[in-house]
Amino acid sequence: MFGKNLHLNALQSRKQLLLAESELNRVQLAQDWQSARQEVQALARQARTISCLVAVGTTLLAGLAAGRRSQSLPPAPKPSWLGKLLKGAALVSTCWTVLRPPPPDGHGQHTP
Repeated sequence: MFGKNLHLNALQSRKQLLLAESELNRVQLAQDWQSARQEVQALARQARTISCLVAVGTTLLAGLAAGRRSQSLPPAPKPSWLGKLLKGAALVSTCWTVLRPPPPDGHGQHTP
Protein backbone atom coordinates (compact mmCIF):
# COMPACT_ATOMS: atom_id res chain seq x y z
CA MET A 1 0.00 0.00 0.00
CA PHE A 2 2.86 2.38 0.87
CA GLY A 3 4.50 1.79 -2.56
CA LYS A 4 1.27 2.64 -4.36
CA ASN A 5 1.01 6.05 -2.59
CA LEU A 6 4.64 6.79 -3.41
CA HIS A 7 3.97 6.02 -7.09
CA LEU A 8 0.89 8.31 -7.09
CA ASN A 9 2.86 11.13 -5.44
CA ALA A 10 5.56 10.81 -8.09
CA LEU A 11 2.93 11.00 -10.85
CA GLN A 12 1.29 14.02 -9.23
CA SER A 13 4.66 15.75 -8.94
CA ARG A 14 5.39 14.99 -12.60
CA LYS A 15 1.98 16.38 -13.57
CA GLN A 16 2.65 19.61 -11.64
CA LEU A 17 6.05 19.99 -13.34
CA LEU A 18 4.49 19.48 -16.77
CA LEU A 19 1.78 22.06 -16.01
CA ALA A 20 4.37 24.60 -14.85
CA GLU A 21 6.50 23.97 -17.96
CA SER A 22 3.42 24.37 -20.16
CA GLU A 23 2.62 27.72 -18.55
CA LEU A 24 6.21 28.91 -19.06
CA ASN A 25 6.04 27.89 -22.71
CA ARG A 26 2.72 29.73 -23.08
CA VAL A 27 4.23 32.94 -21.65
CA GLN A 28 7.32 32.63 -23.86
CA LEU A 29 5.13 32.14 -26.94
CA ALA A 30 3.11 35.26 -26.07
CA GLN A 31 6.33 37.28 -25.72
CA ASP A 32 7.72 35.94 -29.00
CA TRP A 33 4.44 36.75 -30.76
CA GLN A 34 4.47 40.32 -29.42
CA SER A 35 8.08 40.78 -30.50
CA ALA A 36 7.37 39.45 -34.01
CA ARG A 37 4.32 41.72 -34.27
CA GLN A 38 6.39 44.78 -33.37
CA GLU A 39 9.04 43.84 -35.93
CA VAL A 40 6.42 43.48 -38.66
CA GLN A 41 4.95 46.87 -37.75
CA ALA A 42 8.42 48.47 -37.91
CA LEU A 43 9.05 46.87 -41.30
CA ALA A 44 5.68 48.12 -42.56
CA ARG A 45 6.53 51.68 -41.44
CA GLN A 46 9.89 51.47 -43.20
CA ALA A 47 8.27 50.14 -46.35
CA ARG A 48 5.75 53.01 -46.37
CA THR A 49 8.56 55.52 -45.89
CA ILE A 50 10.58 54.01 -48.71
CA SER A 51 7.48 53.89 -50.90
CA CYS A 52 6.86 57.59 -50.34
CA LEU A 53 10.49 58.45 -51.05
CA VAL A 54 10.42 56.41 -54.24
CA ALA A 55 7.19 58.11 -55.32
CA VAL A 56 8.68 61.55 -54.69
CA GLY A 57 11.92 60.56 -56.44
CA THR A 58 10.21 59.18 -59.51
CA THR A 59 7.99 62.26 -59.71
CA LEU A 60 11.06 64.47 -59.49
CA LEU A 61 12.90 62.46 -62.13
CA ALA A 62 9.86 62.47 -64.39
CA GLY A 63 9.63 66.23 -64.00
CA LEU A 64 13.30 66.64 -64.85
CA ALA A 65 12.99 64.35 -67.85
CA ALA A 66 9.90 66.20 -69.04
CA GLY A 67 11.74 69.48 -68.66
CA ARG A 68 14.60 68.25 -70.82
CA ARG A 69 12.23 66.84 -73.42
CA SER A 70 10.22 70.04 -73.57
CA GLN A 71 13.36 71.96 -74.47
CA SER A 72 14.15 69.73 -77.44
CA LEU A 73 10.60 69.02 -78.66
CA PRO A 74 8.01 71.43 -79.90
CA PRO A 75 5.68 72.50 -77.13
CA ALA A 76 2.87 70.03 -76.45
CA PRO A 77 -0.54 71.04 -75.20
CA LYS A 78 -0.46 71.78 -71.48
CA PRO A 79 -2.01 69.17 -69.21
CA SER A 80 -5.21 70.25 -67.54
CA TRP A 81 -5.07 71.82 -64.13
CA LEU A 82 -7.40 69.10 -62.86
CA GLY A 83 -4.89 66.38 -63.80
CA LYS A 84 -2.12 68.26 -62.02
CA LEU A 85 -4.33 68.73 -58.98
CA LEU A 86 -5.17 65.01 -58.83
CA LYS A 87 -1.53 63.98 -59.13
CA GLY A 88 -0.56 66.41 -56.39
CA ALA A 89 -3.33 65.15 -54.13
CA ALA A 90 -2.21 61.54 -54.68
CA LEU A 91 1.37 62.47 -53.76
CA VAL A 92 0.27 64.35 -50.64
CA SER A 93 -1.96 61.43 -49.64
CA THR A 94 0.91 58.95 -50.01
CA CYS A 95 3.27 61.10 -47.95
CA TRP A 96 0.63 61.72 -45.29
CA THR A 97 0.03 57.98 -44.88
CA VAL A 98 3.73 57.40 -44.34
CA LEU A 99 4.56 60.35 -42.15
CA ARG A 100 1.54 60.44 -39.82
CA PRO A 101 2.04 59.06 -36.31
CA PRO A 102 1.09 55.39 -35.88
CA PRO A 103 -2.34 54.74 -34.36
CA PRO A 104 -2.43 53.50 -30.76
CA ASP A 105 -2.56 49.72 -30.51
CA GLY A 106 -5.62 49.80 -28.24
CA HIS A 107 -4.09 47.72 -25.46
CA GLY A 108 -2.95 50.64 -23.32
CA GLN A 109 0.67 49.66 -23.77
CA HIS A 110 3.21 51.94 -25.35
CA THR A 111 5.71 50.32 -27.67
CA PRO A 112 9.24 51.75 -27.66
